[in-house]
Amino acid sequence: MPPPQRPAHDEISAMVFQVAERLRHCFNAAASRLDLPPAQAQALATNRFPAPMRRLAEVLACDASNITGIVDGLERRGLVHREPDPGDRRVKLVVLTEEGERRRQALLSHVSEASAQVFTLPETDQRALRDLLARVVEARPEGGRPGCAL
Repeated sequence: MPPPQRPAHDEISAMVFQVAERLRHCFNAAASRLDLPPAQAQALATNRFPAPMRRLAEVLACDASNITGIVDGLERRGLVHREPDPGDRRVKLVVLTEEGERRRQALLSHVSEASAQVFTLPETDQRALRDLLARVVEARPEGGRPGCAL
């Protein structure tokens, strides 16, 4: 008797984790090429600047106390500086410097080159996969919030 077939969502989850691991490896290699620790590279790559410290923490899914160390490191490298938010002087905005923008663009270019090596499907298949993943990302479980209802 053949083993019971796994639900498709279990197989999809396993494959998404495998692809995510490949992409993480590529991202970390791109960060290393630019002499950036992965957390600092992720802060540069995944945010729109200027950005409040709180939003950086949310995007990176880390505690506010951790984002302070990440931004301190970027500041020491001359890639960002902090300034008060004109709308709320209690809030600090993280602003890219010219060098920070150059490094960000170089990082995004390296990541794009690397991800092209992960996604070797024909262009039409890549677009279909993108469209399906967009539907998954936009889907909301009961309760209206994205994510896991556990």
